[in-house]
Amino acid sequence: MQVTATEAKNRFGYYLSQVEREPVQVLKNDRVAAVMISAARYAQLEALEQRGSIEARRQAFRAQYGDWIEAQNAHVEAQGLWCDGLVPWQQEPR
Repeated sequence: MQVTATEAKNRFGYYLSQVEREPVQVLKNDRVAAVMISAARYAQLEALEQRGSIEARRQAFRAQYGDWIEAQNAHVEAQGLWCDGLVPWQQEPR
């Protein structure tokens, strides 16, 4: 649904109820200036963005430290742990 900025201003309450059904694009000078979405949809988008951000950080961590972690784990396998209570590093599956 597309509405002008003036119409969105004048009928704001109505369009707030409409965003529960579909996004509302707000036009200014015949261009989409904003999009109104429901709070539930916004929460979904935030969660997707956060999930993507976490996965990107995991991949960067693996790229930077993966070889070192593997070397340390190989050393632990060969030599054992030097102290009770320590455990080898567990990388998440790729």
